[in-house]
Amino acid sequence: MSTSPELSVLDLAPTRPGQPAGQPFADAVELARAAEAADYRGLWYAEHHNMPVIASSATAVLMAHVAAHTETIRVGAGGVMLSNHAPLIIAEQFGMLEAMHPGRIDLGLGRAPGTDQATVRALRRSPDAAEHFPSDVAELLGYLDDEGRIPGVHAYPGRGSRVPVTILGSSLFGATLAARMGLPFAFASHFAPDALEQALDVYTREFRPSARLEAPRPIVAVGVVAAEDPAEAVRRFEAVGRARVRDMLGRGRDTPFTEDEVDLILDTPQGRGILSSIRFSAVGTPERVAAELGRMAASTGAAELITVHHALDQATRLESLRLTAEAWRHREQPAA
Repeated sequence: MSTSPELSVLDLAPTRPGQPAGQPFADAVELARAAEAADYRGLWYAEHHNMPVIASSATAVLMAHVAAHTETIRVGAGGVMLSNHAPLIIAEQFGMLEAMHPGRIDLGLGRAPGTDQATVRALRRSPDAAEHFPSDVAELLGYLDDEGRIPGVHAYPGRGSRVPVTILGSSLFGATLAARMGLPFAFASHFAPDALEQALDVYTREFRPSARLEAPRPIVAVGVVAAEDPAEAVRRFEAVGRARVRDMLGRGRDTPFTEDEVDLILDTPQGRGILSSIRFSAVGTPERVAAELGRMAASTGAAELITVHHALDQATRLESLRLTAEAWRHREQPAA
């Protein structure tokens, strides 16, 4: 019988208009506790900068907060944008997290800066920092595995912690690197699904076993909107698409786009492109969502599905999370 893939949750700690600065983190704890109660494998938090709708910029700090307010669920970075950091600093941060919460910490690594080029300069990183990603990953692994590449330099804490590391990506570059280094690979199909099949094919074909991983572990991120009423699920998904168009194309505007302006934008190549970017999503009743997730897992060979619960408010996000987990547990299992 095929092994059922695990479900986890990506939380971007979204901000809402008019909320106090600390609300996204209270919401993150509430979501984490709900995910833990629903038996999700883990939580992932992504590093973004200069984005007013996302509050997970200091990813390790948020992870520490959430891990301290939960008991068993894994807490991971999905991911740290390594081009923004010195590998030693990340090894120290995640070594500290692992020491505080043994066996619960995951480290996902991305190559992109997670922001625009002006903010890259504000981060004091070189524009070509992403080109050093493979060597930076190798250096970081050395610190975590106690095989440092710089004589006399070690991560304290972090040395020998062997924090699990996953390569994140939305292209063939990350797939190839993860395969070559013998690491899990997570594809960001929740916002960039175009190269999904090709990237996973490259990863599984070219995978080389390592001391960290004997066989490929493909991980796939997928958007989810689950609701008891299928029409309501579709309405929520469409509202999320409109909000994404408004946020992505309206950055820098003094006033947000009106609904009529969004209608016009949706008929442009830019608007259609944004909607297409979230097409890898399971939307509908809990049973339909569970079935669709099963189909996605089967078609991609995913060992883990990172669910991204699209919602404009905390209540509907929690509802989608709980309904999905319950339906996933009770779905019809595939034949042996």
